[in-house]
Order: sequence, then C-alpha cells, then structure tokens
Amino acid sequence: MTAPLIALEGIKCLFVRRLDLAARIGNALGAGLREDVVHAVDGVDLAIREGEVVGLVGESGCGKSTLGRIVAGILAPSAGTVRYRGNDVAALPRRERKAASLAVQMIFQDPFASLNPRKRVDSTIGEAPRVHGLVPARELSRYVDDLMRRVGLDPALKRRYPHQFSGGQRQRIGIARALAVKPEFLVCDEAVAALDVSIQAQIINLFLKLRAEANLTYLFISHDLGVVRHLSDRVAIMYLGRIVEEGPADAVFAQPNHPYTQALLAEVPRLDRRKRDFTPVKGEIPSPFAPPPGCHFHPRCPHAMDRCRREVPVLKTIAPGRKSACHLNG
Repeated sequence: MTAPLIALEGIKCLFVRRLDLAARIGNALGAGLREDVVHAVDGVDLAIREGEVVGLVGESGCGKSTLGRIVAGILAPSAGTVRYRGNDVAALPRRERKAASLAVQMIFQDPFASLNPRKRVDSTIGEAPRVHGLVPARELSRYVDDLMRRVGLDPALKRRYPHQFSGGQRQRIGIARALAVKPEFLVCDEAVAALDVSIQAQIINLFLKLRAEANLTYLFISHDLGVVRHLSDRVAIMYLGRIVEEGPADAVFAQPNHPYTQALLAEVPRLDRRKRDFTPVKGEIPSPFAPPPGCHFHPRCPHAMDRCRREVPVLKTIAPGRKSACHLNG
C-alpha cells in the first residue's frame, strides 16, 4: 500500500514551566519545589491518507491544537516521529524538509489574530511564494489575484488591511495565504469556530470546493460534531492528550464504542429529542499537570473498573477500519 501522506507515531508533547529564581533558592533551602509539566499530547498514533478529511474532536484543553501544530511543523514533538509520505521529517535533508514543510500548511481559529495588521492583503498572500521562489516576481500580482478569486474575494480589495474586512473575509484571506505555497495538506484548527453560522456554511463549502479542485487533504480540528460529521471521511476522538477512538465518520457517529465518544454524541442536539434535558459529560476534564493514572477518562466514566485505574488501554482494532482504547473491548 502507498504510505500515508502524514503519519504520526508515538507523538508526545510536554510543556515545562521552569522554576524561577525564587523557587530555585527555595529548593536550595529544602522547599522541594518541582517544575510544572503539562502533558499536552500523550503518545498519539494517527495516519492520514492522501485526499481524505480526518476530523479531530475533543473538549477544550484536550491537546487538539497542539497536535495540529506538530503536524504543521510549528511545534516540535517531545517524542515520537512525524512522517511525510513515509519519511521521517526530522531526518530529511534540508531541501526535502523545506518541501515537506511547505506541503503542510495551517489555517488558524482567529482570522484577525493570525494576520499581520500592518500588512496589506496582497503582501500577506504573496510573501511566502515570493520568498520561496515559487512564483516569478513579474507574475506575483496576477498570482495573488487568482488566489483571491479562488477563495471568493475581489482582487480589487488586495491593497486593503485586515481590519477593513469582515471575519469571514479575513478567514478567506488566511485560506488564500495557506494555498499560496501550493500545499497538499491543510491543518484547519477550529477554522470556522469564530464565525457566524451563516458564514461558517460558506467557509465549509469553500473547503469542500478546494478539496475537489486540488485533491487537498485535511486535518479538521473542531469541537463542533455537526461540522465534523458533514466534512470528514474519518474521525478521531481525543481526550486529555490521547486518541480514544478512531474510524469512519458515519460508523463512529452511528455506533460509538468508547464511553467518552458515547457521552459526547448523546448530547448532540436532535429534533427527535427536543424535550430532553441537556446534561454535559459528568465531572470536569482532569488537569494536564497531573493526569490520572491508567485510562485518563476513568474518573468520569460510568463503566470504570479497577483495571481502568491501573492500566493504560491500548488503541486497538475493534472492527475493520475502527479502533478504540477501552478495556471493555477485552
């Protein structure tokens, strides 16, 4: 079989808050203070094939955005391997590593914060292809115009600044900037979360159109299950730094296996359950500074047993194309 476009193997990401001078002095006097360590991503394996859309779902703080930044090369993993077309990105020669980094681009949640307020739109979109020599200087203006039309913007507006555009238009600028280096893979980090519902639909349709036109591959990060179900071929459910379930979107939404997935989907609003009271997943997500032992979900799981508190469940195959990390699967 052809190697996946992107493959993550045992990815971990730790953020360490170092002790300040006062704490180090305190330790010298026997205070016994320790550095704070956030376990943002904890041993993630995920393969994404060329041309598919994988939705990554989970509560806020579960590590989705951190994982997306690792895929995009913005953050380096603390451990594990990121592969591009079967090759370890960190071990590639410089020229090939640069090509791999350009092939994977990211679209951010806040379309205003991700754009330089001091740069006009044509400079924002055209800078990367100019710097990397992808487009001759004499053709750059026409190239930017074509990109703006492609994402539904009027090229006549290219000399404006980001603050002169609406939220939806700014997100289209961000998409055009990502497309400017001719990527194969887009990491969309809550790319429609900051937009009005009507504008969300327009941007989602744009993503679908671009996928069909350019055979783009997506990692679509979202907490909105409805959006993920509409866009995704496969879905991965993340909880406190770990993938707990993965499979075809239709199968996971129709018959969730992991108790966390079941709890999430049980509270999706539906017309046939209008009189049902909303009850969120019981308890609060544990602190990533001190994740619980064993299965991270066991303090909130109605099926928790002693084994769950001691042993980390392995993400294993439970059906063709489906994986789950739960001791209830035997």
